[in-house]
Formats: sequence, C-alpha cells, structure tokens
Amino acid sequence: MKPIHKTGLVLGVLVVIWMFIVGFAGWYKDAVLLNLFYVVILIQIGVLIWGLRFTAREGRGYGGQVGAGMLMSVIGGVIIFFGSILFTSVAFPDYFEEVRRAGEEVLRGQGMSDADIRTYLDQQAAMQTPFVNALTGFIATLVTGLIVSLIAAAFLRKKPKLAPAPDKPTHE
Repeated sequence: MKPIHKTGLVLGVLVVIWMFIVGFAGWYKDAVLLNLFYVVILIQIGVLIWGLRFTAREGRGYGGQVGAGMLMSVIGGVIIFFGSILFTSVAFPDYFEEVRRAGEEVLRGQGMSDADIRTYLDQQAAMQTPFVNALTGFIATLVTGLIVSLIAAAFLRKKPKLAPAPDKPTHE
C-alpha cells in the first residue's frame, strides 16, 4: 500500500478508535472529560509526521509534502466522517442529549439563569446532528492536516541540492 493511502487509513482508524474509547468510557457525559476527545489532534499530528517521513523518502519537495499531507487528511477525514455518523446514530444515539445535559450542568454551575441556559443550548442544538457533527469532524481534520503539513513539510522533504562550488584555480 502506498504511504499516502496507508497513512490516511491509519489516521482515520485511530481517530475512530479513540472516538469509541471516549464513548464506551462514558467520558462524553462529563463536560470536563469530554475534552479528552481532543487527543485526536495529537493523533493526527503524530500520524501525519509519521506518514510524511515516508513520502519524503520518495523525494517530495515542500509542495509535494503539503499535498501528500492533505491527501492523507482527506482519506482519514472520510473514514472519520463515516465513523462519526456510526458513533452518533448507531452506537450512541443519545450522544447529543447527554452532551447537552452535561453542558447544562456546567452552565448552571457558572451561575447562568435557566432562561439563558435554554437559549444557549437551543442555539447549539442546530449543530448537534449526526451529519453536521461528522461534517465538522471532516473539516477539522482537513484544517489540522493543512496546518501540520505546512509546518512539517518544511522539515520533512527532499532538500534542494546546492550547486557545487566552482573549481578554484590552482597556482603552480
């Protein structure tokens, strides 16, 4: 399997596995522990750097490495998209309601009034659908992939060859 495809596959699978770890552990029901989901950013950084090391050996320059990182992210993002749909529609169909309850507790603890909490949570509800959530994950994967690729490609790429120094005349 080519490095780009393998890396994209590994990225998507690892993120979906982490998503399900967060789900089965019940961390998404706790507003503080839910933040552990964002370990996916570290997963993506690590996997992209790993993959870009392979594509650098293929002789890719800066632009080629950025492109490779983006393709890895697209492949991973598609897997993450469908994994997210599966997560929120099949495995944890009450996910959004439970996240809403956890958010309500946090807002109440911050002293927000019941009316303000309802208004805030109702505004959030429009974004809390399996499709929108999955699409947001896909877009976030692409954005993170672009940023990581732009930075990592500066270090993990084929180095331009310097022109040889002109021969110095010898004085005999």
